[in-house]
Amino acid sequence: MNTVSRLVTALLVGLGIALAGFAVGQGLERFRMSDRSVTVKGLAEKDIESDFAVWTLAFRRGGNDFGGVQQALAGDRDKVVAFLKARGFTEAEIEVKPLQVQDLFTREYAQGNQPFRFNGTGQVLVKSARVAEVEAAARAVDPLIQAGVQLGGDGEGRSGPRFQLRGFNDIKAPLLAEATRNAREQADKFAAEAGADLGPLKNANQGVIRITGDDGNDFDDGSSRMKRLRVVSTFEYELR
Repeated sequence: MNTVSRLVTALLVGLGIALAGFAVGQGLERFRMSDRSVTVKGLAEKDIESDFAVWTLAFRRGGNDFGGVQQALAGDRDKVVAFLKARGFTEAEIEVKPLQVQDLFTREYAQGNQPFRFNGTGQVLVKSARVAEVEAAARAVDPLIQAGVQLGGDGEGRSGPRFQLRGFNDIKAPLLAEATRNAREQADKFAAEAGADLGPLKNANQGVIRITGDDGNDFDDGSSRMKRLRVVSTFEYELR
């Protein structure tokens, strides 16, 4: 290879190295610019009243005569229904479950020291959007107890009404919008203090809306008529 050829080759190699270095430099610059961002969290909370209630009035009887237990349960059921109607609940809001009577001596692991042979249970459910009336009725069951009705839990150790929020979707959108506004305000404030302009939104995570009772518990077990909704959304904005 003559001197001219070697010179041309060297120039081409040098030019290639220079172009590669320029490209790398530009890439790093774009990376640095794209890395200028701020991540903020938007918080929104709201207290709202439940819009539906389910109240299970469970009652039980025990005895050694099947017919007697069944008859006593039927009487208790009638008393419960009469109590609810006197409180203003309609038949559409009252659901009566079939009575159940169990022979304890026929169970596989039956014990011979059972005080009664038959154990009977019954349930009457109230399902109503009138949550205030349900809550008031649940606090006024003394006449039933005085009439001999043995009220108990609904099989899960709970005897009070369960309050629900069925209109959750109507509340969800405004709550998320409030969290978004809160995050934007924080991002604007950060950008101003940093001497930068807030750019477009890069990433967003709306988070999960948590529903808790107003009794301080970290979860909603349904016992609280008032619900607290809380959402934390995360947003990443560019800075320019």
